[in-house]
Amino acid sequence: MMPIVRAMGLSKQVDTGSSQLKILDDVTFNIAEGEAVAIVGASGSGKSTLLGLLAGLDTPTGGSVNMAGTDLYSLDEDGRAALRSQLVGFVFQSFQLLPALTALENVMLPLELAGEPNASVKAKAILGRVGLLARAAHYPKQLSGGEQQRVAIARAFVREPRLLFADEPTGNLDSATGAHIIDLMFELNRERHATLILVTHDEAISHRCGRALRLAAGRLLNGA
Repeated sequence: MMPIVRAMGLSKQVDTGSSQLKILDDVTFNIAEGEAVAIVGASGSGKSTLLGLLAGLDTPTGGSVNMAGTDLYSLDEDGRAALRSQLVGFVFQSFQLLPALTALENVMLPLELAGEPNASVKAKAILGRVGLLARAAHYPKQLSGGEQQRVAIARAFVREPRLLFADEPTGNLDSATGAHIIDLMFELNRERHATLILVTHDEAISHRCGRALRLAAGRLLNGA
């Protein structure tokens, strides 16, 4: 069975003016459908850069990424965006909710962009699942950090993505709230059979994943 994500010889360099800074160096691994995989490493090791490349949000200097049988970087930016809209959900450290939209409208947005019918019904159902239906009409500024992240998780899962990318999803939360958020994310991930790729500096969170990909100075210390 083909992996849902394959990274092959993935490299990323940036020009600092006086030299080339290597952020990722020849990273290769496979992720099977349904896996939960943590990307771990010290600050500056290339974790978020790797996540961005796997999701097609950035372009590599070398190598390739295959997502569900498609070579991501054979597509232009619009093609990658279209593929993401079909397959991918995101949860970010900074929540990235639109401040002018209510919680319900934020969750409805990916459904509406995809032209799906019954957007309101589906969005209310997933908001209920994350315990926020009573806050559906509230704007992000009226919600706590933990509530905002629950809205972001609802938005990520509302289209039942095959892949969920999460970048330090508890980074802006206190430890108790963060623990609740991680519990919720893993519960939804199991229920909806998504593949989870999670960047974290928290070893306790990484241990809840099936395996960890460990980066050091842009190199993968373990891969498959």
